Amino acid sequence: MYDLTGFQRDLLYTIAGQDEPHGLAIKQELEEYYEGEIHHGRLYPNLDEIVDKGLVEKGELDRRTNYYTITARGHRELEARRKWEDQYVSDFRSESK
Repeated sequence: MYDLTGFQRDLLYTIAGQDEPHGLAIKQELEEYYEGEIHHGRLYPNLDEIVDKGLVEKGELDRRTNYYTITARGHRELEARRKWEDQYVSDFRSESK
């Protein structure tokens, strides 16, 4: 996970939080989060990269539409990332009370 960009991590989280989303659903979710347009030229090469890394699988709904699912490795990577983040965020939460 250390070699992913922040955008690729956001893709992974978005895919993990949906049931076999297609590219447009992922795009819409990220556009809402980023409060701006996500261009296809940014979205699909990054999706392909996380597929190539084995974190996500790509399937075909029809000739024009692909869907994405997180792999077991992707889940493990997300879990490891969350544990790593929690060591910093949990300390922050306890300090702000």
